[in-house]
Amino acid sequence: MTDWLTNHLYDDIEIGQGDSLERVLTRRDIQLFAVMSGDVNPAHLDDAYADSSAFHGVIAHGMWTGALLSTLLGTQFPGPGTIYLSQQMKFHKPVHIGDRLCVQVTCIEKADRHRVRLNCLATNQDGDRVVSGEAWVMAPTEPVRRPRPQLPNIQFTDRPSGLQQFLLEQCRDVAPIVTAVVHPMDALSLLGALQCQREGLIDPWWIAPKERLLALAESLHVELDTGRIINVGYSHAAAEAAVQFIQDGRGDAIMKGKLHTDELMRPILAKGTGLQTGRRMSHVFAMDTVPYKKPLYITDCALNIRPDLNAKRDICQNAIDLFTAINARIPKVAILAAVETVDANMPSTLDATALCKMAERGQITGALLDGPLAMDNALSAEAAAIKGIVSQVAGDADILLCPDLESGNLLFKQMSYLTGAEGAGIVMGARVPVILTSRASSIDTRVCSAAMACAFVRKQP
Repeated sequence: MTDWLTNHLYDDIEIGQGDSLERVLTRRDIQLFAVMSGDVNPAHLDDAYADSSAFHGVIAHGMWTGALLSTLLGTQFPGPGTIYLSQQMKFHKPVHIGDRLCVQVTCIEKADRHRVRLNCLATNQDGDRVVSGEAWVMAPTEPVRRPRPQLPNIQFTDRPSGLQQFLLEQCRDVAPIVTAVVHPMDALSLLGALQCQREGLIDPWWIAPKERLLALAESLHVELDTGRIINVGYSHAAAEAAVQFIQDGRGDAIMKGKLHTDELMRPILAKGTGLQTGRRMSHVFAMDTVPYKKPLYITDCALNIRPDLNAKRDICQNAIDLFTAINARIPKVAILAAVETVDANMPSTLDATALCKMAERGQITGALLDGPLAMDNALSAEAAAIKGIVSQVAGDADILLCPDLESGNLLFKQMSYLTGAEGAGIVMGARVPVILTSRASSIDTRVCSAAMACAFVRKQP
């Protein structure tokens, strides 16, 4: 059934007429108001501080009650078409979580130009005055009947920092990493690298066609150190020069600019002349998605199309090494498949079983592994319990090891576009980390990825 918003016209309003609404204060109300207003007074958000204050507990922002008055005036009495002119408020008592407020407005005067003066009162469940005051509004003169708009479903996490802030914190007291920035020939890649430099994450060397790069910088109103430009003719040459830069011992990392991933990785992967270490290279995404309780590391979503068992061993170890260097704790690795049981007709379940045994034999180190695990079992303790899975990993995974590139890439993009997950990505297994982002990645994603590379380089054993 449609819920309609209607109004009261100036000519029909009588002295003494009014309306009211009720609302129970929740912690979510306080948090949402703080996000919207930016008011992070600890009296509203810090339990320990609030308990020791004169109010003996968390209280609502004073203007939260004011917002309820605005709601009442704008949606009920006089309703849509009302123009708020002024509001006087006096605060009598604090509002605590769980308090039920009754907010009332009553017409006490009608003036010229369709103005109405209203008495405003908010009382709690005990009948005590919380807020009192008066408002002047310009009442509507034309009838309005509109369906009540549907509000979006807002989700947020109590985790205060987010992935980017956490990674930046890990890099706060370390030196920036000398980075070969390869062919940064568009605004996103150049400005992203410059922002990474400003954040103290990278010490960049620009590998690109010099004249075109300087022209781009001028068009963006930024300056580059011309002594740190390695002039090359085209993007292929930039990728090759970046590899040589690392082989000469001049850099700590490589950052992708405006070129295809294949183009960048070809000289890095080249046998005999590339940056191999004897371990399969793989890509690791770190994703900060609101519904889950902590960041997730997902691998491999970008390099290895159909990895065999030995490749999966390396992919797994790369992710473990990255996670451990940044987080300084033992990660829990969920080896994903479509089901949580071993099925000879599903090779991914056999690989998962073998990888767990390899971890028991010391062929994979530094983590707790379990698999095969379906996605729900990996992330939901409730789902794992319903299916009778007893595991230290199920429901609490830190790293998701995907069966192949297709499933990993689909998972990453679903998280990015459907949940708005914040992410970062680097290639592991080469002599240096490769900061590998999409050409369409935002500046924030580039900063997050550079921070992950910086933390890995400076904090690994």
